[in-house]
Amino acid sequence: MKTTKTTIKNLPAEQRRAVTVEAVIELAAEKNPASITTAEIAERMQLTQGALFRHFPTKDALWQSAMEWVTAQLLGRIDAVIATTESSVDAPLDAVNALERMFAAHIDFVAKHPGAPRMMFAELQRPDPTAAKAIAQTMLHHYGERVGKLLAKGISEGVIDPDLDVAAASVMFIGMVQGLVMQSMIAGDVAVMFTNARPMFLLYAKAIQKSEL
Repeated sequence: MKTTKTTIKNLPAEQRRAVTVEAVIELAAEKNPASITTAEIAERMQLTQGALFRHFPTKDALWQSAMEWVTAQLLGRIDAVIATTESSVDAPLDAVNALERMFAAHIDFVAKHPGAPRMMFAELQRPDPTAAKAIAQTMLHHYGERVGKLLAKGISEGVIDPDLDVAAASVMFIGMVQGLVMQSMIAGDVAVMFTNARPMFLLYAKAIQKSEL
């Protein structure tokens, strides 16, 4: 939904900050996040830079909020998938099926918000420490922990190879998503992710599953 200058001014402060963050994510999908200026953000929102800085005192503060938004949105989707493995209402998913849904949820998030991974990659490549970079690093750590716990659950369920290197398999899972994102960025087409996602996950699943004797 496109927000006009009038409606932005009528929003509560917290919602105005959220709309600003979303504007940054949208711009990041269109150009190099490092080159985005506060003037461009203000123009996208039909506000003055002064109005923008009333909510975010610096550009770094805005970038920090953007990375917090990405973290909350992505891990929220991941946690929703993990919750289905413990559901007492519906039939619980086994770990491999849960990992596939997690994989699909991440791809879907990137397809809907292509600026999110672009911002994350840009922050992680910065040589200097920033709050936004620290948030991105922490998010990847927590993401890896969630994957690791599902892998361990699969081992206990007897569906995943008990000799699996869980740490390496967790890194590989995240690397698959990052690789698909990079391919889509190079191609300039998010459809590339959907074309390759399932075949790639099936290869991963075959590698981690317990062999049938």
